[in-house]
Amino acid sequence: MDRRSILKKGLTAGAALGTVALAACGKKEEAGAGAGSAAAPAVTQQRIEWRMVTTWPKNFPGLGVGAENLAKRITEMSGGRLTVRVFAAGEMVPPLQALDAVIEGTAEMSHGAAYYWQNKNPGLSFFTGVPFGMTSRELAAWVRFMGGQALWDEVYDGFGVQGFLSGDTGTQAGGWFRKDINSPADIRGLRFRTPGLGGQVWQKLGASVTNMAAGEIFQALQSGTLDAAEFVGPYNDLALGFYQICKNYYFPSFIEPGLATELVVNKSKFSALPADLQAIVRYACQAAYDDVACDMAANDPRALASLVRDHGVQVKQFPEELLAAGAKASLEVLQSIRDSDNAMAKKVAEGFVSSFNVLRTKTDGTESPFLRAREKYFTLS
Repeated sequence: MDRRSILKKGLTAGAALGTVALAACGKKEEAGAGAGSAAAPAVTQQRIEWRMVTTWPKNFPGLGVGAENLAKRITEMSGGRLTVRVFAAGEMVPPLQALDAVIEGTAEMSHGAAYYWQNKNPGLSFFTGVPFGMTSRELAAWVRFMGGQALWDEVYDGFGVQGFLSGDTGTQAGGWFRKDINSPADIRGLRFRTPGLGGQVWQKLGASVTNMAAGEIFQALQSGTLDAAEFVGPYNDLALGFYQICKNYYFPSFIEPGLATELVVNKSKFSALPADLQAIVRYACQAAYDDVACDMAANDPRALASLVRDHGVQVKQFPEELLAAGAKASLEVLQSIRDSDNAMAKKVAEGFVSSFNVLRTKTDGTESPFLRAREKYFTLS
């Protein structure tokens, strides 16, 4: 008998056996149904759709696109079992009401920055950025490996939500100013858009500080409501068009050395998800943290080159006297939280300080000396 005949007979026999097996299964199910037996029910894949509201304009470079990519990643990794639909700032709720939308049940997720909600608890600012504090990598190390996530969970437990790091801008730009900044005296009375603990630092330096969402800053600068503003850095600032009004662009931001974004989810709904979907959300956020950081690192220098070359922006550095005054004010702001009556905020602050003092030994002792040496001695052409 040739090989082709053997194969044909094998396939025919296999099909017949399969038919018999299916018929037997059908009879067993019928018998089980009639006798009330514990036959295994058919497994169905439940499909869930969640809404993510964001604080970012639609298709906003880096941060807004990062939120959209995170939603897409969760949807794809779950095979569509958890589909996330994204609403840009203002499409469902105003940008700075995104967290409230999750707390109140209007949406299942929000994407923004934890320091936007510092009025709910000052401890939340520590999970976005602290003046003269942790860099991007240090912040992730604290949250993931040194107890930061547990502290964050404890703060958000009071609001029925769960937070995850979902992106990082790296060290930001210091901001856009109509006039030169030559000393701390030039800050007094300045109407300045800047949020978080950093906003409190600038207040101590004499500025009149306000916070507003990304899409509102340009108009406030244009109308004269603001004298200065900082948002993120060249990649975002080019898109927002600040160069059309201010030409003095100062570096670096000493108040936001490694700003993180967050994904917030309704905790009860998150806990009700199957374990694999919970893991997908968690690990998709970890991937997004690095993805956004790399996107910003790749596009900030190119955007800055365009701002200088195409739009006449003047890149400047803050004077040393201002940096020293900013450091002093930062220490005062941090100490005020450590001395406050808010037990949760104090607990977060102490956890941050303890980990920061460990993490900076590597940064100050290894990375900083290398960067100084590279800047001084190594040039590629």
